[in-house]
Amino acid sequence: MKKIMITGCNGQLGRALNHLYEKEQRTTIINTDVFPGEGITPLDITDVNNVLSFVREIKPDAIINCAAHTNVDKCETDIDNAYKINAIGPRNLSIAAAEIGAKLMHVSTDYVFPGTENRALTEFDQTGPVSVYGKTKLAGENFVRDFGDKYFIVRTAWLYGDGRNFVKTMLRLSEEHEEIGVVKDQFGSPTSAAELAKAIRYLLPTENYGLFHGTCEGSCSWAEFTSEIFRLAGKDTKVNYITTEEFGSPAKRPAYSILDNYMLRLTTDFTFAPWQDAIAEFMRGKV
Repeated sequence: MKKIMITGCNGQLGRALNHLYEKEQRTTIINTDVFPGEGITPLDITDVNNVLSFVREIKPDAIINCAAHTNVDKCETDIDNAYKINAIGPRNLSIAAAEIGAKLMHVSTDYVFPGTENRALTEFDQTGPVSVYGKTKLAGENFVRDFGDKYFIVRTAWLYGDGRNFVKTMLRLSEEHEEIGVVKDQFGSPTSAAELAKAIRYLLPTENYGLFHGTCEGSCSWAEFTSEIFRLAGKDTKVNYITTEEFGSPAKRPAYSILDNYMLRLTTDFTFAPWQDAIAEFMRGKV
């Protein structure tokens, strides 16, 4: 029986992983989060002693770190907490995993890139985050490399699933407004948490360690993504294509952060679904 510990289990990816693993009789999931709940153990990943004590006790075969401070704008002012959760937390999990010989799966982001190049970025391209969120996530990656042993780092982007996300926000706004403004000059790859969970489950049993990009295939702007969401939902809400400057936000965001799943292509036969197919599948269960 394999034991997999999931941090941040209440988030979109944590829920998707639980759904994916629930039918696997040879796998036991140990769910942890900041807040306790039914079947959930409270765990503060920013406390190294807390993490070490818990991991030593349960001795998981693998740890999947889904915990993160993902409010990009709030990170600009909540800097200490952002570094604690996004950098110190992964460091603590890496130390604990290495001590007991467990694998560590750490989830990162496209925001580690500056977004200044008009091409899809591979795992070999130079990082350069432009926001506190991106800087803290890159620091987390570096800590995993520094302290980890058997680790996977998977960068993803524009994630949506069961929980608070862009898709649900747009659908809510469509009920409240006849037209909305959405950014047209930021490009990425909308990624279903269900698809990312499949990639994680594929990699985890292997020894194919290292850095991977993991997003749905294809790309679009936020405005184009919104238009597709409304089309699938049968909404008549008008989408006004506006610039990042017109929208305005506290945190700077990369304009072009499309990820190329290069390492997956080179070293595995796993492929993500096109983003259009993934959002259609998600919407079938939500509308």
